Amino acid sequence: MSARRRWAVLAAVGAGLAALPWLVASGYVLGTLVFIGLNALAALGLSLVMGYAGQVSLGQAAFLALGAYVSGVLTTTGGWNGWAALAVAFVAGTLTALLVGLPIFRLSGLLLAMATLGFGIIVYYVLVNWSAVTGGPSGLTGIPPLRVGRFAFTTDARMLWLTWACLLVAMGLAGNLVDSRIGRALRAIHGNEAAAQAAGIDVTRLKLGVFALAGGLTALAGSLYAHYLTVINPSPFGFVYSVELVVMVVLGGVSSLWGAVLGAAIVVVLVEGLRSLLPRVAATHGAAEYEIILFGLALMAFMVFLPRGLSGLRHSRP
Repeated sequence: MSARRRWAVLAAVGAGLAALPWLVASGYVLGTLVFIGLNALAALGLSLVMGYAGQVSLGQAAFLALGAYVSGVLTTTGGWNGWAALAVAFVAGTLTALLVGLPIFRLSGLLLAMATLGFGIIVYYVLVNWSAVTGGPSGLTGIPPLRVGRFAFTTDARMLWLTWACLLVAMGLAGNLVDSRIGRALRAIHGNEAAAQAAGIDVTRLKLGVFALAGGLTALAGSLYAHYLTVINPSPFGFVYSVELVVMVVLGGVSSLWGAVLGAAIVVVLVEGLRSLLPRVAATHGAAEYEIILFGLALMAFMVFLPRGLSGLRHSRP
């Protein structure tokens, strides 16, 4: 797809979503679409890491937490403007991914996945135990919504516009990236890392760069999440969420930017359905205990029957 056509498609999708609040009155539906947008933004970064650089990260929830807490602490304790805090959250996510990636991106495959998992666990326990800054298990409250003058993003409809605008712009820029020389180099790394290195591609530098970009995008999603809910605590940023992000990317298709959106939509709807249904059929347990099992089964099924994800169906022959 040419860049002009890609931006035209994204603009058309954006126009449709902009009109949606006048067509859909349900706050629940609009709120669900906001969460789909936030998750798709986080999954988009992971899609670049997995689908184009061929690496697996099991610690992306840490970057979402970083973005949320940077915005939360700066605006509640520091009195910062929300937009400035959002920009700092993006930079913090990018730089942290860069610093974390420097030592661990010498690894690959399962070892790299385990290293990112370890990073995610460390960040989670820092959030829980550094009560003086993070509020501990109770988290932070009173995070102000983003605003432009008197126009505050306090409703589901307004956050729908903001979240999806960020997502669609990020998808357009990511599309330009993967169609560029850098994108072709990343695909060569994904295909055969040793051959790419032999061809003169700086493998470590490119893998590190895309990991840093993914960290920034995920932190941006975390910052929007904090300003949307205005209250955060460590529980959503654990290992389960990192697994959910991997499932989103695999379900949608690891080599498709639209796959990240499709996967996010499926997982958000599935999670909402499970949280509504499972307590009724298993009264002594919450849905969280079953989510990880069902996501594991979904991953296994897709890897066996549909390894290219749902976006790969368009390439399938009858």
